[in-house]
Amino acid sequence: MKQHGPETLLYRWGKFVYRFRRAVAAAWFILFCLMVPLALQLPSLLQQNGFTPEHSDALEGARVLEEKLGISSTMIDLVIVSRTGENLTTGAAQKRILEELRPLQDQPYVQDLFMQIASRKQGQDHIQAVTVQLNEDTADVLREFDVIRKDIPEISGADTYLAGNTAVFADMNQAVKKDIVRAEMIGIPLALIILLFVFGTWTAAILPIIGGLISVTVTMGLLYFAALWNGSISNFLPNVVTMLGLAVGIDYALFVVSRFREELQENDPEQAVARSCASAGKAVIFSGAAVWIGFLAMAFIDLPIFTSFSIGGIAVVLVSVLAANTLLPALLGMMGHRIHALPVFSQLRLRKRSSRMWRRISTFVMARPAVIAVIVIALLLVAMAPVTRMKVGIPAAEVLPPSYESRYGYDLMKQAYDERELNPIVIAAELPGRYDTPESIQAVKHYMDEVRKLPEVRRVESYLSVLPRGTPEQIADELRLSGRADIFQRYHIVSDKLAAVAVVSQYGDSHELTQKLVSSLRSMEAPGLTIHVTGNPPYKLDIIEEIERGIPLVLMFVFITTYIVLFAAFRSVILPLKAVLMNVLSLGAALGLVVWVFQEGAGAQWLGVSSTGTVFALLPVLIFCVVFGISMDYEVILLSRIQERYEITGDNEVSTMEGLEYTGGMITSAALILAAVVGAFIFTDNEVMKAMGLGLTAAVLLDASVVRILLVPAFMKLLGRANWWAPKWIRYSNKK
Repeated sequence: MKQHGPETLLYRWGKFVYRFRRAVAAAWFILFCLMVPLALQLPSLLQQNGFTPEHSDALEGARVLEEKLGISSTMIDLVIVSRTGENLTTGAAQKRILEELRPLQDQPYVQDLFMQIASRKQGQDHIQAVTVQLNEDTADVLREFDVIRKDIPEISGADTYLAGNTAVFADMNQAVKKDIVRAEMIGIPLALIILLFVFGTWTAAILPIIGGLISVTVTMGLLYFAALWNGSISNFLPNVVTMLGLAVGIDYALFVVSRFREELQENDPEQAVARSCASAGKAVIFSGAAVWIGFLAMAFIDLPIFTSFSIGGIAVVLVSVLAANTLLPALLGMMGHRIHALPVFSQLRLRKRSSRMWRRISTFVMARPAVIAVIVIALLLVAMAPVTRMKVGIPAAEVLPPSYESRYGYDLMKQAYDERELNPIVIAAELPGRYDTPESIQAVKHYMDEVRKLPEVRRVESYLSVLPRGTPEQIADELRLSGRADIFQRYHIVSDKLAAVAVVSQYGDSHELTQKLVSSLRSMEAPGLTIHVTGNPPYKLDIIEEIERGIPLVLMFVFITTYIVLFAAFRSVILPLKAVLMNVLSLGAALGLVVWVFQEGAGAQWLGVSSTGTVFALLPVLIFCVVFGISMDYEVILLSRIQERYEITGDNEVSTMEGLEYTGGMITSAALILAAVVGAFIFTDNEVMKAMGLGLTAAVLLDASVVRILLVPAFMKLLGRANWWAPKWIRYSNKK
């Protein structure tokens, strides 16, 4: 960046904000008050998880089943557990349960209910599940979920637990609200303590907290209108906005307040505000642009949850950048020298010690740059090793701890039933004629025979499975004479020209061989039939494939756009390339830690992680996009100060040492604050947010310590003046 001065636009902006400082602060206060009630209502407005691809084959199949067979996609599983160990699988017990559930079945929102027919495990006869099909869409059910819960009758001598995807979504909505409060109760006090150590006064420490809270609240209030306009916004959005808004909002405010205090030593408050906007304010804008890149990249993946994160991330970073360049300068102008009021302890000695420490570190590193670079890169590559073993999956109830009813009910169902049969692949087969004609019977029979030949298949079932063997004509006669047609239609197995075929895999619904089976079924020839492959396994595969399709675009966009932004900031060909490569190292090491904990289970019990074996497929992309931007945040702050000194001294080594000396403490403090705010989500209930919290915390701490303190000075020394190389026409335009 060029050295700031009175002629720059941001310098003049700083003077403008100072002149109207009271009006600017009042405008933010009014906006904050208007947004508070809307921000509080936002979590209740979001009813979708955002995982379903809009053009999913599984979703299309579910629509066909719902429209033509009346199989509702909105269901609740009632898991009934006898308190006395009574066998609930007998005909008498099941009849009694259905009779006691009659008031629920008579409710207008209930389409049907029936006993779970999946194969049972031995010794679990005291558990019985009842599936309730609802005739409303999921969003409407979630809004009335508490009413539905109260309408469920008590079963005599038994406890009833609500499970299934709809119950999971309802519990996740509750977890979102609890997690935000819990994370703020942990993160904000820790951030305040760090800020007190950084600044040494209550007045300076409280300003970044105010900036972060206002940024989050205003963003959540604005997103309320986005949620009204777009009903597919994910219910994960409030967590992400809170996590990142507090983190970047406090960090940006820290940079501005730090620079203001530094400028105030030699200037009056007006000049200090103007010069802070021209330097720290500019760095914040470029940092915000770097973070925006990651959130913009998420939009390349056609999933509502990524669109939601993209909208929320861009919005909260934009508001945080605006607050850092308007609200904070206004408040600082109003406070002036009172920024040093209410001291906690003297900062002079601590600041001197810190300054000497960073100079000693940079001197040590630059005296042996090659050795340190090789050692650090080798250690980061070792930390990245678990990424090569990463297996991705799509969890459901597993994202919640067993203390939630839907997760506990899910665990009970796995305990009592064959999990493979609880989650079959369902084929919606459109027939050449009515299901009871010989032609349709022959087509379905041939298709089932071909499916059984696939090595991953355990069982194939359809309406033909319960009929006697024979020719298609004999089976057609049996259907007409036996009266079973009415039973089949009653249980939504067939209807006119459509039949449901259930395919049970040999493996779990997330197993890679089950995914292979889904792909085989979709590509298989089915003479006389039009098939739609749906169910839980295809649904999960569609999500994973959508993510995999978007990853190359995400990577290209992030790498190229980040390079362009940093090139514009520093007018150097080498510095942006080096920054991108070092970010990949810290990011890879952080993802390695996530795999180690959430897939391989290392330390999982300490973090309250109750489900391991795979990494949620969304996490690598989310962590990559967010971390890449935030890491560039620190890169911009450090290199901005190095460039300032380089333009004054012309000495690469001295400017690097002084840049680290000036910013090392601030970047470390910013990283610790971000780690405190983001890391607080490790202790929340939602395991997706736990993993994000762990990944982001690890990546930021590695980036601010190992990369910025060791690798950056090492490579600045190794490359020397080449760090600042650019074509002549670029240097000429920059001088102009």
